[in-house]
Amino acid sequence: MTYTTTLDGTRIAYQLRGNGAPLVLLAGQANNHHWWDPVRSDFHPARSTITLDYRGTGDSDKPDAPHTTELFAQDVIAVLDDLGIDRADIYGTSMGGRVAQQLAARHPHRVSALVLGCTSPGGPHGIERDNDVRRALAQSHAGAARQALLELMYTPRWLSDHPGPHHTLGDPRMPAHSRRHHLAASNRHNAWDLLPSISAPTLVLHGTDDRLNPAANAPLLADRIPGARLHLIPDTRHAYFEEARAQASPMVLDFLTTTSHRR
Repeated sequence: MTYTTTLDGTRIAYQLRGNGAPLVLLAGQANNHHWWDPVRSDFHPARSTITLDYRGTGDSDKPDAPHTTELFAQDVIAVLDDLGIDRADIYGTSMGGRVAQQLAARHPHRVSALVLGCTSPGGPHGIERDNDVRRALAQSHAGAARQALLELMYTPRWLSDHPGPHHTLGDPRMPAHSRRHHLAASNRHNAWDLLPSISAPTLVLHGTDDRLNPAANAPLLADRIPGARLHLIPDTRHAYFEEARAQASPMVLDFLTTTSHRR
């Protein structure tokens, strides 16, 4: 575990693994770097991987102050600066994909290639989850809400063969104020006007059966980002990157390798 301190004095924990060209992996809302534990090693034959604990999660500071996806992106820049890395490939999933959009649009000289997974442009153009999903997640019984989230992440067939532990259900050590700030940051995200300015080669991935962040957001992103490629992974839900890792991880590596050869 290594730490850097941002300009506003927040200490951010980050983790560097493997060898090779750097790939930053950005987790979903209210999650720490363990989100990537099941698939992180998939990238190490060709890449070193960098993860971080968002402010409010893991071993990072947990200030009771507003968060934004732009602020999270600035925290990523602080980590890259601490490592002395000028440019990196970025792979963001869920809220991490929203952070990745901010990175690529606002710091184009720091992003070599971009992969956006199970994410959304946000704002009025984004496709929101339906009311049934909202009600399921808002249940007062914690166990029922957790089960609902689990079934939004993974298909029943996969869950029957993988009883856990599951690393995508949120950081259990987060204080309540940090959960509120993460939710607000994700809800306020609106990168629609920024997307056409993204110049990094971009791959958009999404599970076809994702209801937590509807799959209809994927073509919106791909159409809005110049030259972006789109791939939908059949019969997968929000955590496609884990359930379909045998397909998704090689696809990401192939895309990154191909784009690096063209630079």
